[in-house]
Amino acid sequence: MWQLKLYILSGFMVLASITTGQTQTLRIPFQLTAHNNIAVPAILNETDTLHLMFHTAASDVTLTEDATKKLKSIRFDGTTEGIKSWGGAANSARHSAKNSLRIGGRLLSNIEIWENKFSGPNTDGKFGLDLFKDQCIQLDFEQKIMLVSPSLPKKLKKYQQFKLTIEDELMFIEASCAFGDTVIQHPFLIHSGYSGGLLLDDQFASENQLGEKLKIIGTKDLKDSFGNVIRTQKAILPGLSLGKNTLSNVPVGFFEGAIGRQKMSIMGGDVLKRFQVVIDTKNGMIYLKRNKLGKGEYLKE
Repeated sequence: MWQLKLYILSGFMVLASITTGQTQTLRIPFQLTAHNNIAVPAILNETDTLHLMFHTAASDVTLTEDATKKLKSIRFDGTTEGIKSWGGAANSARHSAKNSLRIGGRLLSNIEIWENKFSGPNTDGKFGLDLFKDQCIQLDFEQKIMLVSPSLPKKLKKYQQFKLTIEDELMFIEASCAFGDTVIQHPFLIHSGYSGGLLLDDQFASENQLGEKLKIIGTKDLKDSFGNVIRTQKAILPGLSLGKNTLSNVPVGFFEGAIGRQKMSIMGGDVLKRFQVVIDTKNGMIYLKRNKLGKGEYLKE
C-alpha cells in the first residue's frame, strides 16, 4: 500500500513516495545552482533545515563551519587530525556521531558528520553516494528532480550505457580528448562538486604538453573543503567525446608545473548538467542521454 508524505523545506517542495514493503522510490527536487552544484534540502535531527550539495565524489556527510555555528541540534564529540584533501594532508576536522538526517521521505539514523570550511556556494555542506548505497540514482536536470530507487528506470532506450571504473569508492568514466591531430582515451572522476567542465591531472597535462598545445584563457584559484588554495591554468580543449556525443571547445583547468599534486582528472558539473544521468551504484554502470541544457554552447551530435 502506498503512502504519500509531503515536506516543505525552505522553499523546496519534497514529495516522497514510500511503500510499506522493501520497494521505495524517493523523488527529491533540487536546485541547480549558478555554480552547477546540485543543492538538496534536508533536515538535521528533525530540527535544523539545511541545503546540502550532492557530491558524487564524496562519501561522508560534512557541514561547513559557518553552518554549524547556526545549528541548534548538532553536538561535536572530538577532532580528528591529519585528514587528507586535494590541497594537502595537514587538515583537522570536528566530528559528531549519532545524528539523523531526513532527505526526501527517508530518515537516516546514526549519521556521522564532519565539519570543514567550504562547500558549494550557498550550501551548508555536502553528502555523497554512501547515503544511497546499492541504489539507482536518476538526475533529471531538465525537471531538477533526483529519483532514488532500488532498480533501474524502465525507459533507458535512448540512453548510452557506460561501465564505470570504481577505485576507492570513486567513479571514473572513459572519455576521448581531442587536441590537434591527437585523440586520447582518458579516465575522468565523476565529480558533481566541481563547478567547472574538466580538470586535468598533472601527468596527463605534462606528457601531452597541454600548456603549449591548448589555448590558455586565464588562471583560476580553486579551494578544497579545508580552504587550501591551488592556482590552475584555464584553457580550452577542442573536443571531448562521451560515446556518440562530442563536446567542442570545452573549458578545462590544469596545474602546469605542479606534477604530483593533482593525480586524477575530473569531470565537473558544467559537463554533467548537459545530460540526463542514471547511476547504478550496485552494478557500477552509468547511463547518459543528452538533454535540453546540452543543446547550447559546446555540445554537438
